[in-house]
Amino acid sequence: MPTRRLTLAALGAVALAACAALGTAPAAAQAFPNRAMRLIVPFPAGSASDSAARILAKAMSEQLKQPITVENKPGANGILGVELVKNAAGDPYTLLVTASTTHAANLSLYKQLPYDPVKDFVPLAKMGVTAFVLMVRPNFPANTAQEFLSYARANTGKLSYGHGTAGMLASGALLSKMGQFSAQPVAYKGNPPAMMDLMGGVIDFSFVDVGNASVQMKAGKLKGLGITMVRRTVLAPDLPTLAEAGLPGFEIVPWVGLLAPARIPEDARAALESAAMNALARPDVKAQFVQVGLDPEPADGAGLARTIDADIRLWARVLADAGVKPE
Repeated sequence: MPTRRLTLAALGAVALAACAALGTAPAAAQAFPNRAMRLIVPFPAGSASDSAARILAKAMSEQLKQPITVENKPGANGILGVELVKNAAGDPYTLLVTASTTHAANLSLYKQLPYDPVKDFVPLAKMGVTAFVLMVRPNFPANTAQEFLSYARANTGKLSYGHGTAGMLASGALLSKMGQFSAQPVAYKGNPPAMMDLMGGVIDFSFVDVGNASVQMKAGKLKGLGITMVRRTVLAPDLPTLAEAGLPGFEIVPWVGLLAPARIPEDARAALESAAMNALARPDVKAQFVQVGLDPEPADGAGLARTIDADIRLWARVLADAGVKPE
């Protein structure tokens, strides 16, 4: 009796028929996304990146019809959370909202990084930019940036400043160098704990993201003396720039963006980028960003890639100018 051989096409047809009979479909045929996602933020809860991530996650979840859970994984200048996403290579259900700290500045802060900010990630969307505010406690003997510089020069070596991100570190170091005084840096796991110690008088000054800075200034818990942009911002229009205080060229403006781990499927990449851009175009999302201290500046994945490339070079120069050497 002759032997019948099924071709690959015939076998596939049999498999599809069996799935149809059972009321199921092959896993490969399921559209993305078909389950919940998680969005990693490598900074503490309450930071500008965290607040913006939660706003974006909600808006994207509504469009993609799947829940997106935000998880904070702070530590080591954002390295811990970023490495977690890097290790999820190929998984489009693990996303990252981060800032220029991890994907530009860290390259100049550390001699060896456990990730490559370009090769290990897929940029999806730039969300916006923010700025830092030079903050002091209410009883600090200075009410303007000019008064602060005079006091710091008269007490050089006696002041300390807190930093929980590369932007905060660079801001403090650059202020010391351009202001011609010395101060002791104190490392924290993020902006919020540094701000708490600033309010408690443990440190003398710090740079706080403009969203949190506005809240603390309105509550009278901290004084804001100047902003790190070269122009005044709509986020805090009454705050002078540090350039106005006599430090021309002082500029540190971090961005916040959405990325995925490398090697995710192209259909998933396209769906995530589209959902992100649609969310970022919504007026309500833009308004919420402003409320948490993020100046909306949306760009697609290609735009974020260009920003990262330019910022790697920029932060190398800024940190070198500030005298910060890699660890």
